[in-house]
This record gives sequence, C-alpha cells and structure tokens, in this order.
Amino acid sequence: MNKLCIFVASGVFSYAGWYLGEPLGLGWAIVISSIGALVGVYVGWKIARRFE
Repeated sequence: MNKLCIFVASGVFSYAGWYLGEPLGLGWAIVISSIGALVGVYVGWKIARRFE
C-alpha cells in the first residue's frame, strides 16, 4: 500500500508540475515536474501512513 500511494501521488504531482511549467519552457517544465514528484513522494507517504 505504501509504494502504491507514493507511486500514484508522485505521478499526479509530477504531471501537475509539468503542466504548470510547460508555458515557461522545457527546462522549467522539467525542474517544476521534478519538484512536484518530490512533493508527491512526501504526500503519498503521509497518505499511506494515515491508512495503515
């Protein structure tokens, strides 16, 4: 359950970061997407801990 929550949340946050950074250019899209993925890992971990 832990890995699934982290995987889903990091994918969602990474996509959201890409969507927000795309108008600024490819480099910014990659940077913001990476930051979103890191935030997603944290959020997914917190969600998994809550349901365990």
